[in-house]
Amino acid sequence: MLWTRKHLLTIEELSPEEITHIIDTAASFKEVSTRTIKKVPALRGKTVVSLFMEPSTRTRVSFELAAKRLSADTLSITAQASSITKGETLKDTARNIEAMNADFVVLRHSAAGSPRFLAERLNASIVNAGDGAHEHPTQALLDIFTIREKLGRISGLNVLILGDILFSRVARSNIWALTKLGANVTLCGPTTLVPDIFKELGVKITTNLDDALREADVINLLRIQHERQRKSFFPNIGEYKLMFGLSNERFLMTRPEVLIMHPGPINRGVEIASEVADCPRSVILEQVTNGLAVRMAVLFLLNGVQPVATET
Repeated sequence: MLWTRKHLLTIEELSPEEITHIIDTAASFKEVSTRTIKKVPALRGKTVVSLFMEPSTRTRVSFELAAKRLSADTLSITAQASSITKGETLKDTARNIEAMNADFVVLRHSAAGSPRFLAERLNASIVNAGDGAHEHPTQALLDIFTIREKLGRISGLNVLILGDILFSRVARSNIWALTKLGANVTLCGPTTLVPDIFKELGVKITTNLDDALREADVINLLRIQHERQRKSFFPNIGEYKLMFGLSNERFLMTRPEVLIMHPGPINRGVEIASEVADCPRSVILEQVTNGLAVRMAVLFLLNGVQPVATET
């Protein structure tokens, strides 16, 4: 297909064909990381700026490494190192970056909608690296990539998303991506963190974790987003672990081929037992590896270069 988008802002606005096109392109880029020289010249002469107004390790490093693998020049700016601490607006910060001829701005921000705000005002391509509790598009894309790579398909799979759904941008992006590609999505967690309004997105909601685990082909665990909560949504961590933690005992209920996923960072012993996080069915580190390929594909496509067709 012909890629026409200048920005990657949400999964919600992408078509199933566009989602598939990104992960097909990522499959061709994954091979680059196995080479002795791990670079291609696709973005030579371009500048990619990582503007992270919230803490990040995996996503920020992954985008920066993806840009370097594509031979782009890179610049990383955090909230603490920017003039935002002196009262400068996000718009003025970004316009100053663009005045230095930046071609891409990869933005993480606590305010939902901030990537679209910049996309409507700047000439640079904007990539959403997480905006509040709204969306995290590349995380969903790398999750889809990993599932398809491991299980060969998305359509018809039973995917359980377990944990803090209400405050999770990862959950929202995954729901959009999975349902668009034909997966059956079930949400599970405390009723305070999995409100019925999510049913409008075409998903099933349950508080019966044991039944949901038995039916799942994929279990995607989410940590409690304490930094986005303004009050406690459950009595205590011990009760959450007892009711919704993926313990060794619960893991024994799952299908032998089930995939265990987590976007990180992991709270070991809370949402998942260490032994489960490190077991052979866990693809958590493979998600990180695939994230690099997906982010290379996103930057490559937004640059307007069409990939060579690959078999999938």
